[in-house]
Amino acid sequence: MHHDIQATPASPGADLAEQHDSFQPWSEPVTVVVTQAFGPEGHNLVGYSDVTFNGHPAITVLVRTPEGREGLVHLSPIYGDRRKQGFTDIAPGTRCTLCCPATGKPLEKLGPVDDGSGADYYALYLTSRLIKGHAVALSDVWDHHHSRIVDDDAVISYWAQTHPI
Repeated sequence: MHHDIQATPASPGADLAEQHDSFQPWSEPVTVVVTQAFGPEGHNLVGYSDVTFNGHPAITVLVRTPEGREGLVHLSPIYGDRRKQGFTDIAPGTRCTLCCPATGKPLEKLGPVDDGSGADYYALYLTSRLIKGHAVALSDVWDHHHSRIVDDDAVISYWAQTHPI
């Protein structure tokens, strides 16, 4: 498996020298950080701008609203962190078009969010091979906090929720 996300102990003073076997239970809290995310034509959108969150480069997406406004939104790459910067004066519940900031091309649709909201998921790929089974799935509804990380067709988000920070 290609490691495109980073899971580290959440506390800065944790002993990083101790290695853990991936098949052993991990009892320490972790932080999941997306370290690369690719648009539909292979542009890496992590570090696209100089915006950072806790020292980690932001994920940048071009967002268009139904009224024709658009701008760059810089998302925290830290799983569960709802912070964002840039073009953020969008009413909650607005369905947006999510695009690659390098090309302006819309992100590829993955499918509906299964929570009855009517929102859809759009892909930021975790590898430059642009495989749907390795993606950050972003919701297209503003302030609908149901984005997910999918790696090797497994929902890493579920794992992160069961190992809270």
